[in-house]
This record gives sequence, C-alpha cells and structure tokens, in this order.
Amino acid sequence: MKEYLQVTEVIDWQHSTVLELAKKIAFKHQTLEAIAKACFEWVRDEIYHSSDYQMNPVTCRASDVLKYKTGYCYAKSHLLAALLRANNIPTGFCYQRLSINDNGEPYCLHGLNAVYLPEIGWYRVDARGNRSGIDAQFVPPKEQLAYKIQLPGEADFQNILSEPLLLVVEALKASSTWDSLLLNFPDISLEDV
Repeated sequence: MKEYLQVTEVIDWQHSTVLELAKKIAFKHQTLEAIAKACFEWVRDEIYHSSDYQMNPVTCRASDVLKYKTGYCYAKSHLLAALLRANNIPTGFCYQRLSINDNGEPYCLHGLNAVYLPEIGWYRVDARGNRSGIDAQFVPPKEQLAYKIQLPGEADFQNILSEPLLLVVEALKASSTWDSLLLNFPDISLEDV
C-alpha cells in the first residue's frame, strides 16, 4: 500500500495548505470511511469543474487545485488523493474512456479515484462535481460514479494506478486555458490497453 500513500510532484500532500485542509476535514470525523467521505464531498462540492464554470487556470498539482479552487476531473482527483493520503488513506487513480459528445468519436479519458477502505477494500469515487444529469455520491459498498459506460468505444478501466497517467499530466500542463484543453483531451485507444 505504500505507493498509494506517496508524495509526488503532482500529489504534493505535504504542501502546507493541503495538509492544513486535510487535518481540518478529518478533525470532525472518527473513522477512516467518514474522513474519506468528507474529503470526497469537499473536493466534489468546493472545487469548481473548469469546463462547467469556464475557469482558469488549468490546474494539475494538488496544491494548485486548492489554491485556484478549480480543476478538470483529473486535477480534482489529484487533490482528493492528496487530502486522503495526508490522512493516511491509500488512494489511487482510475480512468474511464468516454465519448465527448455522447455519440461516438471523439473519445477522451475521464479521471477518478479508488480509495482503500479497510472494511470494504478498494472503492471507486468520482469527485468531478455534480450538475444536471450527474450525481456522484460516496455510498459504499455501492459505486455511484458520474458516468456510466454506454457506447461500444467507451471503457471502464479497472486498473488502480498509484500515480496519474503521464499523458493526463502532460495534457494538463500543456493547456493554458480551460477551453484549450477541450481541444486536447487525453485519450487511449482500446487497443492500447
């Protein structure tokens, strides 16, 4: 489990602002599951999805997501992982491949997290942010993610990675505005998996 607790350049959970928030959220709760749920709900509800709110800058590093209060799904998963790891809760990264326009090509990756809960095991959560048609919740053992796989080219990858995909990090770092990322969403073809 050690790799799911590590500090990285992107998951910089030892940054003072991330640590402070992680401890503040955890202070009100007794169990790891309650802390995990509170961290999930905080990121889901308090960090604005970059595209939904048309907000800049494009963030990647957890501390930057917190500083600017905005991020795409990938960046929000980076902050959630940092908050959970700061509370000694193993957290990984998962991806789905979704149709951007819900009608086939083009496709893109969607980022979410897997949290290790002692009583359940790995449990996937999606802090993307709710809006009309999206209702992601923390209700273990039931998974309630933002999106369901509906089309043949879509996929729900079951891998739990200890670090975000490099291609996701590179796409975030290469985009200077929220709308420039819309034209350059990261994707993996099903043949490459």
